Amino acid sequence: MTTTRKEQAAGTEAALKQAARQVFAERGYLNTKITDITAAAGRATGSFYNHFAGKEELLEALLKDMLIEADEAVYVDLTHEADFSKIESIRWHAAAFWNFYKAHIPEMVALKQAAMVDPELGRRLQQIMAADDAHMIDHLAHLPAPQPDPRLHISAINALLEGFAYTWLVTNPANGDTIPDETAIEVLTNLLHHGLAGRPQQRGATAHG
Repeated sequence: MTTTRKEQAAGTEAALKQAARQVFAERGYLNTKITDITAAAGRATGSFYNHFAGKEELLEALLKDMLIEADEAVYVDLTHEADFSKIESIRWHAAAFWNFYKAHIPEMVALKQAAMVDPELGRRLQQIMAADDAHMIDHLAHLPAPQPDPRLHISAINALLEGFAYTWLVTNPANGDTIPDETAIEVLTNLLHHGLAGRPQQRGATAHG
């Protein structure tokens, strides 16, 4: 069977993405050169620019692929529930994020590194994730009132999840310090459920009313 040019191009793009994941894992995003990626993919350096303007655009493409994968997981899982007043809904999302991060450590670390050194790229990455954040806002609708701007909640949730995962899946394992997945998910679930579903304390109120 003859391979079409479109199929060849798709194969090259897929090979470059997979090679990027591999090299990011070995060297880190900041230390990776385009020639490292093309060498790992077994492709000519010039072929890279037929698909991506640079390493930054490749990273953006990886992020879009990851978000599509995450969306598909939601659609096929009938246990997913979009109500953060329920602890099981929070547990589902905590587990989904933890497992997602664990499956994409090279890309997640690359995204973190890239955003730190290139604020403009960081803003573009945030824009790619904006639709996902907007979807998550619907999960807050059943929480106790009064609520602040839901974007504040979403940004706080994202920071907690990403920071915790980075600590226990990237930083601490380098020193041999790990925790079971179940423990990580339970810690995140309880923190988020208490913080979100608990009734906010009003300014000036005391713990004893």
